[in-house]
Amino acid sequence: QVQLVESGGGSVQAGGSLRLSCAASGRTFSSYPMGWFRQAPGNKREFVAGLSRCGGRTYYADSVKAPFTVSRDNAKNTVYLEMNSLKPEDTAVYYCAAAYTIGVFTTAIRYDYWGQGTQVTVSS
Repeated sequence: QVQLVESGGGSVQAGGSLRLSCAASGRTFSSYPMGWFRQAPGNKREFVAGLSRCGGRTYYADSVKAPFTVSRDNAKNTVYLEMNSLKPEDTAVYYCAAAYTIGVFTTAIRYDYWGQGTQVTVSS
């Protein structure tokens, strides 16, 4: 069982930056591929970024490549999402997720554990 707690969300103006963190419980954090998703009101939850257990492989949604960087610190049981050049369309609740299966996944159904989400609001 893994419990995930996101933090770092907030309100910024377009062009600004935020760094989201996701702290995980348990001593086996390094066993889980991790991902970030987001969901805007009225929209489906969509993939943002994912990375492998060691962080050596990363994947990004086409809409966030370059401005967003995903990373993890297994010693701190934490995964990060650095978001730069934010746009109003990035406004959403951001969730981190952990997968029980080895790999890097871009679909929500492949993830087994989810955090409660953190709100990111970008104003124009």
